[in-house]
Amino acid sequence: MRNPEIEKKMYELAIELIEQRYPTGWGGAAVIHTDKDHYFTSVAIETANGSAGLCIEVGAMCEAHKYNEKVTHCLCVTRDDEKSPYKILSPCGICQERLHYWGPQVQVGVTTENGEILFVELKELQPYHWSKAYPAEELDHYIENA
Repeated sequence: MRNPEIEKKMYELAIELIEQRYPTGWGGAAVIHTDKDHYFTSVAIETANGSAGLCIEVGAMCEAHKYNEKVTHCLCVTRDDEKSPYKILSPCGICQERLHYWGPQVQVGVTTENGEILFVELKELQPYHWSKAYPAEELDHYIENA
C-alpha cells in the first residue's frame, strides 16, 4: 500500500545523500525503508572494472538483510550533474530479483515521463515473474525470526 509520507522522506534522504557525497558532477543514491520504520541508504561502489560494480541499491539492501528487517520500499535517485534535475530510476531486473526476496508487495520507485514520485508494487513490474511456477514454500524468501 502506498504511503506518501514514507515516499517523500525517502526522496528527501536520497537527495541529501547525493548532495553530501557528490557535491559536483554525477550523483546517485538509494534508500530502503523497512517494516521497522528504518531507512538505509547507499551509493554505488566505484570500480575501475565496470563488471565489478554493484547497483546503487545493493548496499541498502544488504543493511536491511544484515539486521533481518523486511524491506517495504526501495527508491533510487540520480542526477547527471549538480545543475541537472533529479530523476528516479526504476530498479533494474537484477535488483527486482533481489527485492523479490522480501515479496512481490515491495513498493519500488519507478521512472515516469513527468518526473513525479511514483511507487508501485514489484508484482506490477513483474506480472509474469518466474516464481509463480513454484509453490511459495519452495522459494527463498524473507522469514521473520520470532
